[in-house]
Amino acid sequence: MFELDLIQTVGFAGIVLFAGYGIRKLIPPLARYNIPAPVIGGLLVAVAMWIARANNATLLTFDTTLQTPLMIAFFTAIGFGASLSLLKIGGPQVLLLFAISSVFGVLQNLIGIVIALPFGLDPLGGVLACSVTLTGGPATGLAFAPEFEAAGVTGAATIAVAAAMAGIVSGGITGGPVGTRLIEGRRLKRARSDGPLERPHSAEDTIEAALPEAVEPRASEVPAGEDDGSYVLLKSVVAILVAMWVGSWVSRGFESLGLTLPAYIGAMLVAAVIRNIDDVTGIAKLPYRLLDDVGNAALSLFLVMALMTLRLWELAGLALPILVIVLAQVLAVSLFSLGILFRSMGRDYDAAVMAGGFIGFMMGTTANAMANMRSLVERYGPAPRAFLVVPMVGAFFIDFTNAIIITVFLNVLR
Repeated sequence: MFELDLIQTVGFAGIVLFAGYGIRKLIPPLARYNIPAPVIGGLLVAVAMWIARANNATLLTFDTTLQTPLMIAFFTAIGFGASLSLLKIGGPQVLLLFAISSVFGVLQNLIGIVIALPFGLDPLGGVLACSVTLTGGPATGLAFAPEFEAAGVTGAATIAVAAAMAGIVSGGITGGPVGTRLIEGRRLKRARSDGPLERPHSAEDTIEAALPEAVEPRASEVPAGEDDGSYVLLKSVVAILVAMWVGSWVSRGFESLGLTLPAYIGAMLVAAVIRNIDDVTGIAKLPYRLLDDVGNAALSLFLVMALMTLRLWELAGLALPILVIVLAQVLAVSLFSLGILFRSMGRDYDAAVMAGGFIGFMMGTTANAMANMRSLVERYGPAPRAFLVVPMVGAFFIDFTNAIIITVFLNVLR
């Protein structure tokens, strides 16, 4: 048995992460359904540890001291993306989709509770397998897992990952067909454009195109001698660390009020405040695109570390309830998208493409949403409004209300 200290654990996680990227290249379906590389690599290690345990052996022990700071760093970066200026750019439809998504997040949890009870499961287990891991994705699921474990949900981290992976796959499979049904069934036509539209490749590309000065400072605004990469990277890292530092005080304040919250909430709120002050004053001129990159790097390492230490044997007896919950959610989100969402967002071609994207991020991740929408526009033509509205809600704003929704259910049901 090898015991890895905290630095060795992060180094090993990095190797496992890039192994996940390599495996995803070798097996195309993994990329097609947007299975994250950290999940691929981390789960392989978890399976190996499970097999070793079944043979009364232990391969490795990890020091996960840095796991929580990496998780908080990622959500802090999410906070820096929550700009009110972006809401203004997207207009009423961003606010409308934001509200619709928040309402459906509540509905997801109610469905999970109703299904969990006949299986004799803790109602919180139903919540964990719903908006925590479907709307929130694997990162939110693993971030909240300790709170659910403390509330009595055994194997919370393992349940979170299983539900999240099932959601990512099902959301990737379902979004395209639902959008196609709306487009072809209603014979919708895309809005005419005066010229060719370059389709964005990521949520960040969409937002940067809509509001470049809010994502990255203009070259003329960067002080002389301070525009080199190392300076900008340093500014990003320090901004995240300061938000985490001040956010820890905010989190302690919530705890003193008796509220059960994940460790990242304070830092995420502080980052959002800093972002919006900077948007108005321009004092810090923070590089928001780079902040997002730093946050994604932290997320990848956090996910790998969290998944490597999963106790997969705790899933025994829970596979059927999780499967039923996910299938029920697929049915619910499909009907919701075909009816309420499509009608609310305008009953046009862009609304149909949004429906496919909505299924993607409400069942998995924003990457799923973008992939679903890309598959539709590649066949039927550009949908610029959909590519502006969906990533703003799926990549940034829904994380805030989802955290509130989860916290309310957690505190009421524990």
